[in-house]
Order: sequence, then C-alpha cells, then structure tokens
Amino acid sequence: MGMVEGKVCLVTGGASNPGLGHAIAHKLASEGATVVVTDVDGEGAAQTAEEIVAAGGQAQAWEQDVTDDAAWDATIERIGSEHGQLDVLVNNAGIAILKPLPDLTLDDYNRQMLVNMTSVFLGTQKAVAIMREKGVKGSIINMSSVAALVGVPACSAYSAAKAGVLGFTKTIASETAAEGIRCNTIHPGLIDTNMQRQSKVDNPDEDVKLNAAIPLGYVGRPQSIADAALFLASDLSSYMTGAQLVVDGGLINQ
Repeated sequence: MGMVEGKVCLVTGGASNPGLGHAIAHKLASEGATVVVTDVDGEGAAQTAEEIVAAGGQAQAWEQDVTDDAAWDATIERIGSEHGQLDVLVNNAGIAILKPLPDLTLDDYNRQMLVNMTSVFLGTQKAVAIMREKGVKGSIINMSSVAALVGVPACSAYSAAKAGVLGFTKTIASETAAEGIRCNTIHPGLIDTNMQRQSKVDNPDEDVKLNAAIPLGYVGRPQSIADAALFLASDLSSYMTGAQLVVDGGLINQ
C-alpha cells in the first residue's frame, strides 16, 4: 500500500519538466494518490498526467491560472464534484525574475508577488474551505525557498514573496491545527529545474561553481523535493504543522 493511497492531491505548476511540480505529481501518484495536475500551460500539465497514467497511476490535468480567484473556485468545485474531497494541496506554481534592485521594475515586483504569494493565499483559502466542509484532516504544502531564510543577491522581490509564504503558512497552521488540517513549507535550495537553468549565467564554469558552493557537492534533483512533499502529504508527518522543511544540500547551513 502506498504512502498516500486513496488520497486526492492537487499539485499546481505541474507542467515544467524538469520541474518540482512535475516530480511531485509523479511521486504522489506512484504512492497511490489520485493527482490533479494544474498549470497555466494546459498542454504541459496534460503531458504530465499522461505520463503518470502510462506508468499505471491516476491523474488528471486541468489548465489553471493560479492568480485568478474564479479559476481557483472552479478548480476546487470540480475536485469536489469529481472526487468528493481534497486531501492534499501542493501550492507549487512560481516564477523568478532575478534582477538587482536598480533594475527591478514595479511590474517585475508585482508579478512575482502575484504568482508566488497571492496564489498561495488563494489556494490555501480554497483548500481549507473544502477540507472543513468535508471534514478532511488534510495537508497543505506551500513551496517557499531558502531565499526566504537568507539574503540572495538579485532576489529581492522573489525573496519577499517566499518569505511571505513562510509567515502566511505558519499563521494558517495555527488557525487550522484544531481541525487537523496541517500546513507546512518546503524550502528548496539549488535544484536542477527549468527555472533554475534559465536563471543561470551563460558560463561553462557555472555548474562547477554551484556544486562547490553546496556542502553535499551537487545541485539537487527535483526528486529530492518530491520526496519531501510525499513525507508532508503522508501520515508520517501527522504531528507536523507550521514547520519549514529545508532541502538544500546544506547550502544555508554554513
């Protein structure tokens, strides 16, 4: 029996491969969950779901703009209608616009706050509502970053949003604990995703420098974050809420 057997899990931002949402969706499905994969890239989300089904898992894919309140209502309503309840939400969708402060525009700042923070507020609010309605002791997993915990050059807006996710999650955890609804954050370090690859300088020595900066000696793989998400989605973490799970190869422990 899988670690999340029979659970209904929603994973946002699941289109990009390699990406955190893609890996998390695969991991949860491999452990027995029915996974709903959403992304603003509907075709990419569908590809992820097709891969899961081909591997013997259960998955659906829907196009969703996580910054749109009405889109969240439609997604949660459809989950309730088709699956009866929601057990796990992984608020994973995110973007990074890395610029030093003088070059950062207000549009850059607002876009990162909208996608990285406002979407987490909307998703968490809707998930808590359906969990309460159905009497589900669910798990909400919000993707933050090590950039919420330490200063990272050119990441001011991204860091602000991810720090907001951390503070928001801790507060929601205190509000929902009595009902058995858990809310935790994951803080990835340098992970080999499309977003990370796009943020790197076009320099053949970049990977060597990144690896050298990490005590464990290598840039992480999305599967490591997926393992952390599986743990928080499962009953193995039933006594954890308001916690921050850092998965960074020791990067900030220096």
